[in-house]
Amino acid sequence: MATTLKDVAERAGVSIKTVSNVVRDLPLVAPETRERVRAAIEQLHYRPNLTARHLRKARLGVLALAIADLDIPYFSEVGKAVIAAAAAEGYTVLIDYTGGTRDNERHVINGLRPHLIDGVILSPLALEMEDVQPSHVRVPIVLLGERLFGAPWDHIVIDNVSAARLATNHLIGLGRRRIGVIGLQDTSAGETARQRWRGFQEAMNAAGMPVDPALVVEAPSFHRVNGAEAMRHLLTLHPGPDAVFCFNDLLALGAMRALHQAGRRVPDDVAVVGFDDIEEGHFSTPSLTSIAPDKWEIARLAVSLLLARLRGERTGPPERFQPPYWLVVRESTVGAAANSTFGAVAPPQL
Repeated sequence: MATTLKDVAERAGVSIKTVSNVVRDLPLVAPETRERVRAAIEQLHYRPNLTARHLRKARLGVLALAIADLDIPYFSEVGKAVIAAAAAEGYTVLIDYTGGTRDNERHVINGLRPHLIDGVILSPLALEMEDVQPSHVRVPIVLLGERLFGAPWDHIVIDNVSAARLATNHLIGLGRRRIGVIGLQDTSAGETARQRWRGFQEAMNAAGMPVDPALVVEAPSFHRVNGAEAMRHLLTLHPGPDAVFCFNDLLALGAMRALHQAGRRVPDDVAVVGFDDIEEGHFSTPSLTSIAPDKWEIARLAVSLLLARLRGERTGPPERFQPPYWLVVRESTVGAAANSTFGAVAPPQL
C-alpha cells in the first residue's frame, strides 16, 4: 500500500492539513514542526501523487522553460521551438533565466510562481538528485541535458559521445592528424563537455592516433571569447593543430576569429568543427561545420511528454529519450567543396 498523508500525519503527530502544507511548501508551519513532518516523509518514503494533484487542478495553460544562459543561441533556438510546440497545444511558455545556480533552479521547480504554471521544462546545471525528488517538486517537470541521469522524471538528452565521435571522425577522414580540442570543463556543470571529450578520445583511439595533451584546452564557459583565447594559446605551439573540435559553436566562432587575426586560413591551415548548429554558424565566413541536434524534435518531445503527464496519459515510470542529430558539413572543414545541401549526414538510428 502506498503511504498516505494520514500515515505521515500519524508518524509526525500532526494533522493531515499540516502535512499538506509542508508538502506544498506553504509558509504556515513552524520550523520545528516542518522538520518533524519532513523526517516522517523520508522515513515512510511518502511521494505525492503529482498526476492526481494536477488532474484536480484547473489548467492554467502556461508552461515554464528554465534556461541557464540567455547569451548562448542554442538555448534561444530551442526556446523558439518549445514556444511553437506549446502553442500548437494551446499553451503559453514562460521563459525563466536561472543563471545555472542551484538556488534559482530550485525556485523554478518548487518556488517560482507555482500557482502560475502547469509544468516545467528544465535544463539544469546545478541541481542535485535530492532536489528533484517528487516530494520536493511542486509541478511536473521534463529534464533536458546531461545532468541528473536516473532522476524520477522524463529526460531528453543528446548522445554527445557518439556525436563527438562523428565530428572527430570527419576531421580524421579529411587527413587531419594534430587535432585540438576546445571546451573541456572540470566542474560539476561540465558533464556535457566530459561526454564530448570521451567521444573525441574514442574516435582518436579507434584511428590509432595519440591525443596530445598540449592540444587540449579548457574553457570556463562556452562563449566566443573563450574560444578565441583558447585558439590563441594553441597557436603558440610548435607544431600547432591542423584541426580543432570545439564543444559548441560559439567556441568555434571565437576560434575562427582568432585564426583570422593570426593570418591562418580556415580550413586550409586549420579546420574547425563546432557543436549545436546555431544559425550564426550558417552565415559566418567561412560557414561552420557543426553537429546539429534536432532542436524541433527536442521541443516536440519535451512539450508532449510534459502535457501527457499533466493529462494523466503517461502514468508509468520516467523514461530517457534521445533525439536525432547529424553532422552538417560546411566551409570550415571542406572549403569551397561545401555545397548547398551542406553535406548532412543522416541521423543515427536509436
